[in-house]
Amino acid sequence: MRAIVVSAFGGSSVLDYTEAPDPVPGPGEVLVDVAAAGVNYIDVYHREGRYPMPLPLVPGSEGAGTVAQVGPGVADVVVGDAVGWVSVPGAYAEKVVIPADKAIPLPPGVRPEQAATVLLQGLTAHYLTTSTHPVRPGDTVLVHAAAGGMGLLLTQMAKLHGARVIGTVSTPEKEKMAREAGADEVIGYDDFATRVRGLVPDGVDAVYDGVGAATFDGSLASVRPRGLLAVYGAASGPVPPFDLQRLNQAGSVFLTRPSLGPYMATREELLGRASDVLGWLASGQLHVHVFARLPLAEAARAHDDLEGRKTMGKLLLIP
Repeated sequence: MRAIVVSAFGGSSVLDYTEAPDPVPGPGEVLVDVAAAGVNYIDVYHREGRYPMPLPLVPGSEGAGTVAQVGPGVADVVVGDAVGWVSVPGAYAEKVVIPADKAIPLPPGVRPEQAATVLLQGLTAHYLTTSTHPVRPGDTVLVHAAAGGMGLLLTQMAKLHGARVIGTVSTPEKEKMAREAGADEVIGYDDFATRVRGLVPDGVDAVYDGVGAATFDGSLASVRPRGLLAVYGAASGPVPPFDLQRLNQAGSVFLTRPSLGPYMATREELLGRASDVLGWLASGQLHVHVFARLPLAEAARAHDDLEGRKTMGKLLLIP
């Protein structure tokens, strides 16, 4: 098969489009013909070695396709099933082996390529808005990078739960997209904490921050007493160590650095979250903007566009 293989950690140039052995499913595993792979920041972290993984590595933590073969002991998934998956490496390829208990069945009306646009970021936005800070009617939340793939989903889900959403963006084009997704107020990054406090003098109930180092101080300054700051990503770099006393000074603010794994710790939880996300997608309550569909061979371009903040919405790689 053809695949993207990383043999050494580094920049996008290490994403090598090459021949790789066809994978074979073992006990409890299934082989999937990949229809589309989602491109996410965690793929960049794996490529850089920020989240070290054994080399050589076929990156890609999100995808969808059709089951081509099942391994011994698999009963709930059969050949021909349309499935998606998250948090399993190897999606940047024509074929991938995944654990059967990680296979997410796709409901009628949701094609594999559609599922690949929404699963990883959709499940992340789901746990952030239903578990990390359960959004309630009347809440006000701040969503950074509101026109990115995650930001658009966070905005829509927060609105589904009845929140007022303030979004940050970097360009007028991104402001338009954030407003179309439902953001009530859209502001730039310059002195955003002051602007947030102008809109919500007591501070927001929660901040969803996937930017990290560049926005952390302003995010902390935007939260109301006993509110929550969820730093779920680090697009601008990791947050440096800081004095915990700052949380006290901000008004007993809660701070968390969540990740998807603990929020889908059981198959029941995984399928429950996926059912909500894919159901909203099928019903039209959730919309995903595809920024670009690129051939698998152009994975380096996809990473460059993502890291260069050129994207609005979702990037897909098509084998």
